[in-house]
Amino acid sequence: MAGTKSYFFCGIGGSGMLPLASILRAQGALVAGSDRALDQGRVAGKFDYLRRQGIALFPQDGSGLTDAGQLLVTSGAVEETVADVQAARRLGAERITRPELLACLFNAAPLSIAVGGTSGKSTVTGMIAWILHQAGLDPTVMNGAVMKNFVRPDAPFASALAGAGGIFVSEVDESDGSIALYRPTIAVLNNVSLDHKSMDELRSLFRDFSARAATIILNLDDEETRLLSPRILPDRLVTFSLSDEAADLHGSDLAEEPFAISFTVADRDTRERVRVRLQVPGRHNASNALAAIAAARACGIGLAAAATALAGFAGLKRRFELVGTKSGVTVIDDFGHNPDKIAATLATLHAFPGRLLILFQPHGYGPLKAMREELIQAFAANLGKEDVLLMPDPAYFGGTVEREVGSAEMIEGIRAAGRHAEHVPDRAGCADRLAALARPGDRIVVMGARDDTLSEFAAEVLARL
Repeated sequence: MAGTKSYFFCGIGGSGMLPLASILRAQGALVAGSDRALDQGRVAGKFDYLRRQGIALFPQDGSGLTDAGQLLVTSGAVEETVADVQAARRLGAERITRPELLACLFNAAPLSIAVGGTSGKSTVTGMIAWILHQAGLDPTVMNGAVMKNFVRPDAPFASALAGAGGIFVSEVDESDGSIALYRPTIAVLNNVSLDHKSMDELRSLFRDFSARAATIILNLDDEETRLLSPRILPDRLVTFSLSDEAADLHGSDLAEEPFAISFTVADRDTRERVRVRLQVPGRHNASNALAAIAAARACGIGLAAAATALAGFAGLKRRFELVGTKSGVTVIDDFGHNPDKIAATLATLHAFPGRLLILFQPHGYGPLKAMREELIQAFAANLGKEDVLLMPDPAYFGGTVEREVGSAEMIEGIRAAGRHAEHVPDRAGCADRLAALARPGDRIVVMGARDDTLSEFAAEVLARL
C-alpha cells in the first residue's frame, strides 16, 4: 500500500508523525509534510533529518497540497482551520488520521505486537525492538521516542525501523481512543492510570484492547491490569510481576544503581532463572524489562537470549537521560509528565542521596486542567523536604485551547502541602534560578513532554553550571 500512494503529513515533526512518515518513505511511498515548529524555526535538526530521507517539507500554509491524489495525514492536535486541511478540502484530497494510517499498516502485518498502558509504552517498545533486532528478526518498529540503540550520524532521530521480517511493533495510544483500532497478535499492557481520560473510559478501552489480542501480557503489580486477568482465558494470558511469585515471569533480587538496575527473572513454566542487568535505572524499568521479555518469549525467543540483548539496551532519548555532570551537579532530561511517570522518576532519584532541583513544564493547558489535583498530589508525595520544584507556564504552540488554569495554581497546591515550589513564568528565568540554587551533590531534572526544546534547555542549564 505504502509504495503506491503520496502522503502529506500536517505536523510531520510530531513524536507520532515523524516515525510513521519515515516508515512509509522507507517502504517506497512519496512523503511530504509541514510543521508549525518548522515555520517557527524550532528543532531544525529534526527537519534536516526528514529532508535527508527524501521527504519534502513545506510551510504550513497549504502550499504543499497540490493534487487530489495526495492523502492528508493529520494528528488529533490539528484543527480544522489549519491551512493544509483547508487546502485538502478544496482539492478533494482524502484525509486520514495518524492512528488510522498506523493501524492499517500494523493490522496488515503477519505478526503484530502492540504496547499499551498509561506509562512505559515507549521504553517497552524500544526494549522489544532491540531484543528482536538482536535475534535477527528485522522488525518494523513505530516508537514515540528516539531509540538510542539505532541512532547513527545519519539517523539522529531513530524513533522508527522499517524492517522486512514481517513483525510490526508499535506503541498504541489510549489518549485519543485510537487504541480501539488495533488488532494485535501480541498485546502488552503495563498499567492503567489517570492521564488524558477518566478512569472509567480507560478501563473500557484497555479491556477491549486485551480482548482483541491473541496473546495478552499483563502486569500483575498494577491493580487495574490485575483486575483484567480473570476475564482472560489462560491459554491467551501471560503475566509478569516483581512481587507475585505466581506470575509467569517473576522478577526478584533487585539491585539498584544510580543509572542501572539488576534483577533475576524466573520463568514459572520452564523454571529457568536468568540474571538481567539494565543500563537504565529504577524499579519501573525492571518491570518494563519483564514486559519486553514476555513479548519476546511469545515470539519464541528464549529467556537467556532476551536477557543478553537487554544488557545492551541503551535506553531512549529523554527517558531519565543523563545530560552531564559539571561542578558536582548532575543534569537529567526526563519525559515525566503524568502522575505515574513523575512518581517513578522521583522514586528512582530518591533511592540515592542528593537534593533534587526540578523544572517541570506542563505539556499543555488542557492536560494541566484535567490532572491538576493528581499532579499536585504526585509532587507533594514524592518531593523531598530539601527538593525545589520550579514551574514555568505550560507548553503552548498556538491554537484555541483555553488557558484558564496555569502553573501558578498548581504551585499553590504543592506549597500548601509543605513542599518548596516556585512559579517562574518563563524558562529563561527558570534557568537563572536553577543556576543560582545549584550546589555540588544536587541533581537537576528537566521534566515535561511535547516540547522538543526541553532537551536544548537541559543542555543550556548544564553549560551554565
